[in-house]
Amino acid sequence: MRLTRFTDLALRVLMRLAVADADLPTTRDVAATMEVPYTHTAKVVARLQHLGLVEARRGRGGGLTLTPAGRTASVGGLVRELEGAGDVVECEGSTPCPLRSACILRGALRRAQEAFFASLDPLTVNDLVAAPTGPVLLGISGGSWSRTGGP
Repeated sequence: MRLTRFTDLALRVLMRLAVADADLPTTRDVAATMEVPYTHTAKVVARLQHLGLVEARRGRGGGLTLTPAGRTASVGGLVRELEGAGDVVECEGSTPCPLRSACILRGALRRAQEAFFASLDPLTVNDLVAAPTGPVLLGISGGSWSRTGGP
């Protein structure tokens, strides 16, 4: 199973916000620190806001914060939500697979996908930033967020 770039970035944004102290990073700060385009980061932040995991404040003194729900969110639940309910393989697409009515592989792949998600269910965002990851995340930006958009 491979995560989409969107889900990967969403998890990294949540992890980075989980170690941000009182200094509130902006979406531009997060994009620069993660070395990804601002537009992608803005879309991810908007989705995380919609899910109630991130709060964004505008203006002077504004920035991004992780909500309590964001800190305790199940990684498995997040990945399920962000990846969607699609199958690992496309059996019913524009050119349907001729084996789809008698295929054992489709069910096996669906069970494997669910096992993948289930293995992530016990982990929370807070768990992801426990040592040694949290200190490394802080080191990425020199220990604090910069309003200039980088370390």
